Amino acid sequence: MGASKSLESSGEVRIKHSLIKNEEEFVVKRKKAVLQCLKNLKISCSRDKVPHIALLGSGGGQRAMVGLLGSLVQLDKAGLLDCILYLSGVSGSTWCMASLYQEPDWSTKLDTVKNKIIERISGPGVSWGDAMAKLKNYYYGKDLFSLTDVWAVLVVTAFVKEIDEHKISEQQDQHNKDPFPIYTMIDKQCKQQRDGDPWFEISPHEAGYSLTGAFVDTSSFGSQFDNGLKKKQQDEIDMLYLQALCGSALADGQEIRNILWKRIKDFFGHSILRIETGMFEEIGKDPNSPPVDKCYQVLMELADMNLSVLNGKDPSEIDKSIRTKLKDLAGGKRQLVFPVQKLNLADKEAAQLYMKQYTMDVCNYLNSWFSFWPFDVCFSICKCMALWLWGRKYDFLHNMADKAVPDALLESETRDYIDAGLLLNSPYLSVLRKERNIDLIISLDFSEGDPFMTVRESAETCNKLKIPFPEVNIPNEDAKKPKDFYVFKGKNAPTVMHIPLFNLGNCGGKFRSYHFPEFFFF
Repeated sequence: MGASKSLESSGEVRIKHSLIKNEEEFVVKRKKAVLQCLKNLKISCSRDKVPHIALLGSGGGQRAMVGLLGSLVQLDKAGLLDCILYLSGVSGSTWCMASLYQEPDWSTKLDTVKNKIIERISGPGVSWGDAMAKLKNYYYGKDLFSLTDVWAVLVVTAFVKEIDEHKISEQQDQHNKDPFPIYTMIDKQCKQQRDGDPWFEISPHEAGYSLTGAFVDTSSFGSQFDNGLKKKQQDEIDMLYLQALCGSALADGQEIRNILWKRIKDFFGHSILRIETGMFEEIGKDPNSPPVDKCYQVLMELADMNLSVLNGKDPSEIDKSIRTKLKDLAGGKRQLVFPVQKLNLADKEAAQLYMKQYTMDVCNYLNSWFSFWPFDVCFSICKCMALWLWGRKYDFLHNMADKAVPDALLESETRDYIDAGLLLNSPYLSVLRKERNIDLIISLDFSEGDPFMTVRESAETCNKLKIPFPEVNIPNEDAKKPKDFYVFKGKNAPTVMHIPLFNLGNCGGKFRSYHFPEFFFF
């Protein structure tokens, strides 16, 4: 425990099952607003009995973003918004939260803020030039680059229609009249290996593992630590990246490789890349310089080859073309290191492993000639695709010695973080920290599928973890035609009010027609 004591005194890392002082102070002040709100509603309550109410927004992409915004507007109109102590989100709901918390004390002017958000997301998208500039900043501005950076620039911006470079730590003193925000994600390694604590949260004050009680100052999340001492400062993540980190629900699905490779191919072929290399026009005048166009062609074909293998098509002709171009680049003096091999496309695992090694080899081969922007980021994107690398950050618990922290979180130098919806599509675990003393959870479920899956899974998870949670019983007849809300109560457990977006109250007899697939701009 010696390391943790030194860290607590440093003010950077905190290992303790308690709220950080800033949050404790916020809660005391916010409860005064909650008490006044209850009085306005003619609900009697003493100062020492003010309920802790948490509002949860589920995942669901742009649907969740808009759904949460609309729900908050209705709560405000009903005079209930000031009853909310915590606002926590997963995936698309965090996109709404990020937009709201741009505005100090947004809940005091929600109608105006709502109109600004709707006007923005209904307007034009981010230009390719701005997107490229942001990608360049991400690539050169930190040690660890992953597909989350690409997702932020090419995907999240298409939904939120902006590049938000604010930092969440800047919000610490800007939202005294708003609920306390908690953004959530999960630790990918903990999820896959079922070892340690996968539940991760970020607030304006600290970031860390919800159930373990291990946190770091939000401004230092992503910086390199060793045995509790900061070795290397990294810039604090901005809100665009945070939205990608929280809203990368497809980062765990193999089917998205196909869509991403198509998007990456479009990116490689976009004219903006040609413009970006305009500064290298002089290179083309030198007869001994490497041909830039040939590199573009190889990158496009590399994307095509990956797509062919993913779709079970023979890639041998593309492979032959790539090898010919690479041989030409080397003047016939070098060969692609990776050997020619007849792929058994029926063995998908072997084919994927082959393409992983092939992609890495081609990128390393090209890098010997084209080590400048934007080719360097193109190679990194391809390598991240080959490694399926998302949300990589330095592990702030690396090499610490503390029995309260699972070994898995102490041993690795880096951790990968992904959308919490891949494990549980609502942020129950963040607000169910014992020290938050939640009395009522209002769960807004924007899922397109089973409207009860999230609350059922939450009950099962809490049962396994011995976290108090009410029993969830859904009448069989409600499975396909859910009512507008459900209340679950239990002894020594918070009350849960579950509100599915798709319900008979909202959809009436046209319930099925209101179900629509997730929207993507690809």
